[in-house]
Amino acid sequence: MNETAVLVNIDDSGRATLTMNRPELHNAFNEALVAGLTLALRRLDADPAVRLVILAANGKSFSAGADLNDMRRMSDNTREQNLADATGIAELMRTLNTISKPTIALVQGAAYGGGVGLTSCCDIAIATARATFCVSEVKLGLIPAVISPYVLAAIGSRAARRYFQTAEVISAVEAHRIGLVHEIVSDEQELAAVADRVAAQLLKNGPSAMAAAKKLITTVSGRVVDDILVAETSALMADRRASAECREGLSAFLEKRSPAWMKG
Repeated sequence: MNETAVLVNIDDSGRATLTMNRPELHNAFNEALVAGLTLALRRLDADPAVRLVILAANGKSFSAGADLNDMRRMSDNTREQNLADATGIAELMRTLNTISKPTIALVQGAAYGGGVGLTSCCDIAIATARATFCVSEVKLGLIPAVISPYVLAAIGSRAARRYFQTAEVISAVEAHRIGLVHEIVSDEQELAAVADRVAAQLLKNGPSAMAAAKKLITTVSGRVVDDILVAETSALMADRRASAECREGLSAFLEKRSPAWMKG
């Protein structure tokens, strides 16, 4: 892993910040960045001390997507080389999308191509008013294949029909309207302040309950509400009620104290 491409910081509260650090290239994807992000996310997911993950970027841009140097050699690659490269990015997206910890994307500047994918994979996305987004692949004769499941989940097929084909730049206001980001802030200073506020809110909640709630969304999304789903969700509720974390949470509430998972 290239230690300069990806920076990791974990504070005493369990808040991990994962920072893309190729500012001179607008945090464009190369092998080091993709592999570094994937490895770091897997390590953070396995670390019981980590309670949440913030995905940020140094420099003017969140991520410009593909690296120009990689694109120059793309047409000369064998299919096997291109498949390996695409699979690496696809694994990064899946890893970020399925990590059990809450994730927050902090978007400043441009988020193009894979940058839109990263934003879509995070549970919460906050952007500055000057942030811009673009699913730009068709401009290069490509398609947004590996990011498509996550972008579709964020903005829906109707918006995707437009933006996957036009490759037009999407403003922060429009990104908020179509569901790509949850909140718009004025500048990077406010971006950091809102990140602190949201992180503080997440740290109040039961860690395993949040992980289970995140998994629940995948379990029930798009399914018909039938007897099978009713039985599954009832069993999930019953199991949570019997969990040690739930017992602690209820006891803390009734005793008017902070639960054990809250530090300080």
